[in-house]
Amino acid sequence: MSLFMKSPLEVAALLAERLKGLRLTLNLSQKTLAERSGVSYGVLKRFEQTGKISLDSLLKLSLVLGALENFDHLFIQNTKPSSLNDLFKGNPRKRGRR
Repeated sequence: MSLFMKSPLEVAALLAERLKGLRLTLNLSQKTLAERSGVSYGVLKRFEQTGKISLDSLLKLSLVLGALENFDHLFIQNTKPSSLNDLFKGNPRKRGRR
């Protein structure tokens, strides 16, 4: 299922569902995954039920589940130039105007 056109709450719920499915595929209990990742059992349980979790905890869980590389594509800028002007632009912006 694609994340396109979903609200943040829907994305969080879908990620929680995917994590739970991967955990079960790997035959790991919540307690075992929590121990291996260093994330508390309560945090993992709450994430699977509500989708709420800190980024730090999500990264720790992803590492144990072998899914950390999936974060590699997050926030990548489009590097393909759309015109000749794009090829010759100066340094990229370091801050916004607003």
